[in-house]
Amino acid sequence: MSTPTTQTNDVDVTRIASLVEQYKADPEAAQSFWSVRTQWTGGFRTATYARQHAPIVTDEPGWLAGTDTAPNPVEQVLAALGSCLSVGYAAQAAARGINLRSLEVEVKGNVDLRVFLGLAEGHAGYNKLEVTTYIDSDADPEQLEELHAAVIGTSPVGNTLERPVELEARLVKV
Repeated sequence: MSTPTTQTNDVDVTRIASLVEQYKADPEAAQSFWSVRTQWTGGFRTATYARQHAPIVTDEPGWLAGTDTAPNPVEQVLAALGSCLSVGYAAQAAARGINLRSLEVEVKGNVDLRVFLGLAEGHAGYNKLEVTTYIDSDADPEQLEELHAAVIGTSPVGNTLERPVELEARLVKV
């Protein structure tokens, strides 16, 4: 006999609660490894493969000498953060019994392309990201502030972007 599931915001709350209990009992089981493989497909286009899914395609806009067939890598960083935060809001809201009618996360930032092009010294990536979350819910403002703080504090992508991460890069000639 299967356990009935409870759904809030299309999130299987029963499954999440089960994972929480599993990871409390066995913290090692919570360690996860992720991997993608990116292939250059010509010009400034790439295809990135994650698990069994269709490729995530990137390109540069025409004004940056690309063919503008897909978002570029820095836009995909913004998308990764927005997506991660959206998942966090859905999960945390469901766990708290907060029903969401709508949720939108806007992420913005500036990149100095002079550094990327070797014309200036400095940081080649984003120096600051701005996130604005729009939520329509019956929850009161205090509940939404608590939800917001929990989501921002536990976002794997947000935490990765917020602190230095060791990058080990190798080159292999084939």
